[in-house]
Amino acid sequence: MNNIGKGNGSSALDGAVIAVAGAAGPAGRAALLRLAEAGATVVGCDANPERLAEAVDAARYAHGGATVTGETVDLLDVDAARDWAKRTEAEFGRVDGLVHLVGGWRGSPSFAETSLTDWDALEKLLIRTVQSTSLAFQEPLQRSDRGRYLLISAAGAGKPTAGNAAYASAKAAAEAWTLALGDAFRKEGGEDGPRAAAAILVVKALVHDAMRAERPNAKFAGFTDVTELAEAIAGVWDRSAAEVNGKRLWLTQQP
Repeated sequence: MNNIGKGNGSSALDGAVIAVAGAAGPAGRAALLRLAEAGATVVGCDANPERLAEAVDAARYAHGGATVTGETVDLLDVDAARDWAKRTEAEFGRVDGLVHLVGGWRGSPSFAETSLTDWDALEKLLIRTVQSTSLAFQEPLQRSDRGRYLLISAAGAGKPTAGNAAYASAKAAAEAWTLALGDAFRKEGGEDGPRAAAAILVVKALVHDAMRAERPNAKFAGFTDVTELAEAIAGVWDRSAAEVNGKRLWLTQQP
């Protein structure tokens, strides 16, 4: 397992402006808290306004004085995503990161029982939102001196199982799209190397306190706690763009 960002601090995030897509879920909440703690201005979005407001309030309360905002954005609409990116850059003067935490899972007992309605849902959640945020934030991130686009993916994208055909395929497509963004950053940087980076943080699965409370006897072997993920997210800014651009950064055992 890579201990990305462990013990390094996150001074590179002081004064940074980081957008977090999917900010209201457990991973999003943890990311808001960690990024705010590191001194970043954090701009979250989510499809659930009530949960988003709770997540934003929690981060503000935990880190008094931190600037943490949230708004509802339809990330299935690339124009809405572009408007979000433009508003963020106009209000805060820069955008230094987009952390993509929009998730979802659907599976089946067997390959033969796979429902294509699962694919229809996952294509929107796991691929279309990545397309929207990457296209919307590419140029602002290129203008930054520390721009990072981070996708959270699953080890199953490279080793799909029979009952996870739709999920693994959607994750693999999202990874490919993110790596294409990384190639765009590489080309933009020319001989000097990329100024911005697109990277993928790979987990087996995520776990949080509520899951442990619901299943007190479960071991969650190989799972990454959302607080550990948030630490790894923050740690990416401690590494150069050239070091992380176009890379899969493993937080679980690499197959």
